[in-house]
Amino acid sequence: MDKGRLDAEGIERHITDGSIDTVLMVFPDQQGRFMGKRVTGDFFRQDILHGEGAIHACNYLLAVDMEMEPLPGYQYANWDTGYGDLKAVPDMNTLRLIPWLEKTALVICDALDEETNEPIEVAPRQILKRQIERAKHQGLVVKTGSELEFYLFKDSFDTAAEKGYRELQPHSTYIMDYHILQTTKDEYLIRAIRNNMDGAGVPVEFSKGEFGKGQQEINLRYADSLEMADRHTIYKNGVKEMAAQVGRAVTFMAKWSMAEAGSSFHLHSSLWNDEGSKSLMWNDEDPHHLSETFRYYLGGLMATAYELSWMFAPSVNSYKRYQLGSWAPTAIVWSHDNRTCGYRIVGEHAGFRVECRIPGADANPYLAFAATIAGGLYGIQNKIEPPEMFHGNAYAATDVPRVPSSLHEAIGGFEQSAIARSAFGDFVFEHLLNTARQEQIIFDNNAVTDWELSRYFERI
Repeated sequence: MDKGRLDAEGIERHITDGSIDTVLMVFPDQQGRFMGKRVTGDFFRQDILHGEGAIHACNYLLAVDMEMEPLPGYQYANWDTGYGDLKAVPDMNTLRLIPWLEKTALVICDALDEETNEPIEVAPRQILKRQIERAKHQGLVVKTGSELEFYLFKDSFDTAAEKGYRELQPHSTYIMDYHILQTTKDEYLIRAIRNNMDGAGVPVEFSKGEFGKGQQEINLRYADSLEMADRHTIYKNGVKEMAAQVGRAVTFMAKWSMAEAGSSFHLHSSLWNDEGSKSLMWNDEDPHHLSETFRYYLGGLMATAYELSWMFAPSVNSYKRYQLGSWAPTAIVWSHDNRTCGYRIVGEHAGFRVECRIPGADANPYLAFAATIAGGLYGIQNKIEPPEMFHGNAYAATDVPRVPSSLHEAIGGFEQSAIARSAFGDFVFEHLLNTARQEQIIFDNNAVTDWELSRYFERI
């Protein structure tokens, strides 16, 4: 068994000998955060392993915003239905140790209907599983990789909140891209993140300084899409927990400051045979080494990038990241190893893959991977050829399609998307669309920004 991973027999042994006394039973919400309960080791052994096998939670958790406010417009859960319970059933394949929390294990659950025991289709993990099933029916396994960036601050989370998130102190006073001296100063935390993630069955490739002051990147090893989404979510949650333990704050906001580079979630993907043993991407004969399958996959990704962009950039803040010359893409074009493009082709042979540079670090990985698979399958099914490879600086191009410049624009593209409606089904599509709309409504109607105060308070 992989390092840090557990099975039923293993966790029962740990609970019995006292080395585990707490199990986190969690599932991802609409924002990609873990919701759930901490259960005692004895309860997990008696009631989960040898009993009912589930915990229960209010189903409003799949219909709330970042502030945990129940939102209108959802068919799945609302005041008229009484906000009943859902059943969270552990996927024992996700069971693992959590080394940074004392005597603690974690298992990710699937959300099931209380009465029917059927999967809740609007749950983000289930949305991704449905797209994985669609790929499987075509004899395909989609493997993915996450490159996540975040900012590290000398402030604690509590201090940052007391300051109103203004005048924060980044952990570096200078741009630290690939910088070894500055990252040595960060090692007391970053080393703990690398090692603890490995110890939790979330294998890490490397860490490095990024382009912003205090900005970090830690890359996770490639995996099947569901495993990668689970690792991604454990990683984000764990980074925040480990930072809090040493009195530091981190943020995965797409753009925490207009003076600094945004934080990306570079999404790598490739197609494999139904056993996941052979890549279907490389062709020795093609000038760009794209197999026919890869060509159509890439064509689908690019054809759907605009209308599915909300699933890569879900918040008002997400769109502040798309700035010319900022390392975040603005153009929906592809090229070999060109970081100005929305799609960057990298690697060779079994490692040949496409990097989508559109998602921000604020994206829900389950939804971002689901959108990737849906777009790619659309291209394969309809034999969509990608445009010609782009050459040069995509920021300076004047005749290429662009990513949306605002959440308003992204919602407009998503709500008109027949491809998204077909791929996800009407019920899930309307749930996702309402989530996007409610985020925009909350910002438009309920927020007075610092920019407005500075601009209008005295002088209007």
